[in-house]
Amino acid sequence: MGERKDTDNTLRSQVDGYGFDRSHDPNPEVYDEFMAEYLSVLARRASRWKELLSSGTGIVKNSKVKRFCRKGIPNEHRKSVWMLLSGAEEKMKMNPKAYKLLLINQKDKSIVETIELDLHRTFPENIYFSTKDGLRNSLSNVLVALSHYNPDKGYSQGLNFIAGLLLLVVKDEESVFWLMDCMIKDLIPDFYSPGMEAVKAEQELLGEVIKWKDPSLYEHIESVGVQWCLVGTKWFMCLFADVLPTETVLRVWDCLFNEGSKVLLRVAAMLILQNKERLMACNSFTSMVNEIQTIIKNPWSLNCHLLMKNCFKKLGSFPSARIERMRQACLVRVGE
Repeated sequence: MGERKDTDNTLRSQVDGYGFDRSHDPNPEVYDEFMAEYLSVLARRASRWKELLSSGTGIVKNSKVKRFCRKGIPNEHRKSVWMLLSGAEEKMKMNPKAYKLLLINQKDKSIVETIELDLHRTFPENIYFSTKDGLRNSLSNVLVALSHYNPDKGYSQGLNFIAGLLLLVVKDEESVFWLMDCMIKDLIPDFYSPGMEAVKAEQELLGEVIKWKDPSLYEHIESVGVQWCLVGTKWFMCLFADVLPTETVLRVWDCLFNEGSKVLLRVAAMLILQNKERLMACNSFTSMVNEIQTIIKNPWSLNCHLLMKNCFKKLGSFPSARIERMRQACLVRVGE
């Protein structure tokens, strides 16, 4: 890793632990201050996860595991825990030759060409994706295999960022392939279907959640003419990858693999609600859109520990039955 001297004459790494360039970070001091405190949190969580994983009881979806996931999975355990909670581990064991066969079988040329166009756009600021010698080939393998294994969905932009970040964390093509398969079939089964109706409906659903949790903020956003489709398209399509700071995205995914897509809705709503004061100060379409684009970059988004805590504590109850009724109503609306 390279290093540079900052204006305060202290040495800082040019890239973070995942290979992302930090040389243009607008808030390096905020990042360093947060990480210094967060590392001690990670150390405490690591010891508790180690006890859980060595207990011999395995990983099952229960209240204890939910609590542990919400507080964060240490990076050294993410691969194994994600694979078990998502069902990817079981799928891989049941289909031991599937991934290798997908790589050697005949491919749809148009799909391969579309994916190739997206490879150089995937995390170009990351040292592992900035050259052809890095992870681009692995990324291509995963995306091509996934699109041929799920021909009803094919390939959609956004999947490249999800697969790319998974490769940086999991470091194994086949495991990433099965995690992606679980995502698009089980966790968020309709986001990547042709027509994108489910993603459009989820954006409308985000608006309904804001209306439910804070009517005054909802009315103000509506009053300046901002449509919800302008708010969360990339948030949902990328599952916040290439949107929020890396550590924050991984904390979101810790919960996503255990609890499902409702977590994405909680995070999106919290990003809007915790910036209420700034959003209420916007009195035009342009200023509102600019502010919404800015809120993902402020220190609140960086502090993943506080953000995730607020998602579950401050937002309160998110009854699945109510959310599903609202979602179905939104699906009807976008289909009209």
